[in-house]
Amino acid sequence: MTTHPANLTKFINLERLKLFSIKTLIQQSIMLVLISIFLICLWLLSISKPKCFPPGPPWKPFVGSRPDFQRAMEKTGYQHAAFSLLASEWKTNVLGLKLGNEMVVSVEDFPTIEMVLNSRDYDQRPTNFFFKLRNFGTSKGITCAHGELWSNQRKFLSRYLNVITTKELDLNINREVQNLFQELESSKSVNIMDLLRYTVFNILWSIVAGKRVCSKVFEKNQLMGIMARRTKAFDMAGGILSQYPWLRFFIPERSGYSLIKNLNREMKAFLVETIDDHRRTWVKGSESDFIHSYISKMKEEHDEHFTDEQLFFVCLDLFIGGFSTTALTLGFIFLTMVRHQDVQSKIQKMLDQHFEDGHQWEYQDRYKVPYVEAVIKEIQRHKSISPIFGPRATARDTQLNGYTIPKGTTVLLNMQPTWMSEEIWGDPEEFRPERFLDERGQMANGSKFVPFGIGRRKCPADSFAQRSLFVIVTKLLKQYRVLPVDEDNPPSMKPIPGMLLSPTQYLCRFERRTK
Repeated sequence: MTTHPANLTKFINLERLKLFSIKTLIQQSIMLVLISIFLICLWLLSISKPKCFPPGPPWKPFVGSRPDFQRAMEKTGYQHAAFSLLASEWKTNVLGLKLGNEMVVSVEDFPTIEMVLNSRDYDQRPTNFFFKLRNFGTSKGITCAHGELWSNQRKFLSRYLNVITTKELDLNINREVQNLFQELESSKSVNIMDLLRYTVFNILWSIVAGKRVCSKVFEKNQLMGIMARRTKAFDMAGGILSQYPWLRFFIPERSGYSLIKNLNREMKAFLVETIDDHRRTWVKGSESDFIHSYISKMKEEHDEHFTDEQLFFVCLDLFIGGFSTTALTLGFIFLTMVRHQDVQSKIQKMLDQHFEDGHQWEYQDRYKVPYVEAVIKEIQRHKSISPIFGPRATARDTQLNGYTIPKGTTVLLNMQPTWMSEEIWGDPEEFRPERFLDERGQMANGSKFVPFGIGRRKCPADSFAQRSLFVIVTKLLKQYRVLPVDEDNPPSMKPIPGMLLSPTQYLCRFERRTK
């Protein structure tokens, strides 16, 4: 019996089809196995902690410690309190977490914080998405710079601030507060935070750009509103945008991506216009303000570290670092005066004893009224706007209290346990300015009170902030009593959470004092 050629061809094609199907099935099976192995490896990597990493919640697949941290946040309401709660649960002063794909360490005790602040192993800044976005990508300035670039920029800024923060700055602060008086005289009750932001902005801008901005321009500019929202929208770890940057494609508003982009756009337009104006008016030897001084440095010395780009980012660092922190601290100071009329009266009694009406205030006046400085320090401790220092990042694999901190780990320094330590302060929950005074009523040495940090990366604008706080507070309290709008219902002292803690919006009355 012979097979018909057509049937033979059909049989061969069927066999080939079977072989192809089997081969395809095998390839698909192998691919499925490889994908499964890859996913299992990713899963194992996402839950595996580095050897000797600090204790903390177990890492869940792809989300790390986020669920535990979120639970702590919901329970406490604040990032610093959430870290402290988890540290207490895990009985450690060095807490290890993984938020999204980022390893994060929170340091909870002062001796270890002091060690970190004085170690070069923690000199770098994080390279996560939020920090890059916040700082315009790969920008340096001073905040994000390292090595010789950082050293040269910081030395130049510190030298300039040391020269300017003398009588000239005191005169500037007095002038701005005098302008503030006009607003207070025309209103029965005021939102003091708005006025303080405007005052501090102009004091700072007089240093940076040698001029002030009129109130109409200030009110129209969106920059201040965005800056205020920024401090509330994120935390020191960058919030959800840092942990899951892809969310910006799906929820740009809720993730804070749009907010940061708007801030960057407004900031860049504002600073670039100002710098361009200074370039046009620059002449050899110009030292009238920081921008002119920086341009002189660029043109006369041709130092590779001093460039147009660096000038922009150093101004940005000055603005972000000096403006919000000083304004928010002042907000808490006057809120405290509203709530503690006895403290306010004591300050005013001392001011009356040592200074005449119309006195031109200077920072050195603080030596005559140490109680005023003690009150400011106590408010910085009791209502710290920045309970977490940071963020830092490890420059290399390093050891901390016997734990291994891998290179690139974000390190946050939680100062709140120090500010609220019974061992250090005795009664930390009480508002008691006298704790900063010795038995003679003079300022005592508070070695653990470091609101501006310590070490190489200590805030370079701390002298500006301290001088501004003292002169503004004394000049205002010498002239006015700060009173609640409703004596039976004073404003809350509970801070609003965020990257910086903010006072709740409150109204108060400024009543001119009579003797």
